[in-house]
Amino acid sequence: MASHDLKTDEEFPHVDGGFQFENFRRNQMLGEDSKFNPTIPKAYKTGTTIVGVVYTDGVVLGADTRATSNLVVDKNCEKIHYISPSIYCCGAGTAADTEATTGQISSQLELLRLNTGQKARVATAVTMLKRHLFNYQGHVSAALVLGGVDVTGPHLYTVYPHGSTDKLPYVTMGSGSLAAMSVFEHKYRDNLTREEAIDLVAEAIKAGVFNDLGSGSNVDVCIIDKAGKVDYKRNYLVPNDETALRASVNKPATFGHFPPGTTKVTSTKVNLLQSVSVSTESTQMSDA
Repeated sequence: MASHDLKTDEEFPHVDGGFQFENFRRNQMLGEDSKFNPTIPKAYKTGTTIVGVVYTDGVVLGADTRATSNLVVDKNCEKIHYISPSIYCCGAGTAADTEATTGQISSQLELLRLNTGQKARVATAVTMLKRHLFNYQGHVSAALVLGGVDVTGPHLYTVYPHGSTDKLPYVTMGSGSLAAMSVFEHKYRDNLTREEAIDLVAEAIKAGVFNDLGSGSNVDVCIIDKAGKVDYKRNYLVPNDETALRASVNKPATFGHFPPGTTKVTSTKVNLLQSVSVSTESTQMSDA
């Protein structure tokens, strides 16, 4: 890189206000010199659809069950995580980050309960989550939908990877969030009953399953009522069940079992292993 191509610092003096070009030489060097130009990491496509809605007597959370990288790595994973007996959390983003983050906050809330003798509040859980994520400035890839019931009633929050939060009557997150939100925007109303809330959450998750490539498989639903009772419906809906389809396919009787002689053997050669003698010698240990 020729020195005459660079602008000198005197040509871009520091001034108060207006544009500043103090880092021009540094940026030009980083952009043109290969040894200062690091390889950009490859981006991986991930996907999830997680939702939540508040109804008259509690909160309903929902999630799909497809885990993805550049391919589908798990068709039936769990994305609804335990936080406390009456607080649960749906996770989107990097699976390891969501597992570690929710597990850590769950442990801290249990220690707080043991120290105070009081059940954890949802506001306490969301404060711990947002402080933890804010400390890492988004490098912990955990987008969360937190829902639960405490002495002040039902609560529903979204927690973004950078630590910002929202409190709303219905929320969606993940790559399928737009498809799920379209269902909520169309059908949500105040004072939903328990069954209406479950049906709405299931329909929203199915919208993500069928309209987002990163979401798929089944629908998990978690209901937390005002008494703190939790009803976790694992695989509440299985819209992609292939059992009936596979059973309807007539397979040949010999499929999967081929008798000896099916494939012609042209030659056979067997190499016998030579016997190996192993001598065992006793060794007397002496103190140094």
